[in-house]
Amino acid sequence: MPKGKRHSAELKFKVALEAAKGTKTLAELASEYDLHPSQISAWKGQLLSAGVSIFSTTTAQTQQAQEGLQAELYNRSDGSRWNWRG
Repeated sequence: MPKGKRHSAELKFKVALEAAKGTKTLAELASEYDLHPSQISAWKGQLLSAGVSIFSTTTAQTQQAQEGLQAELYNRSDGSRWNWRG
């Protein structure tokens, strides 16, 4: 494998997920994908440590959207506010 080769996010995810499943050894995956076992191990660690953020309801983008919505609801040009009680 050439030094400094870039791998797609899709490949990293696929290999890391296979490693996390444990159905194949790191050596088997390394041979199959022409990677070093330590690289696969690193990707697996990244996947497992970042996995919680996938299910997190408050990401930076979500937080920005919520703040924008709040500003829109409370600072309407006509001075009115939403009545949430109906």
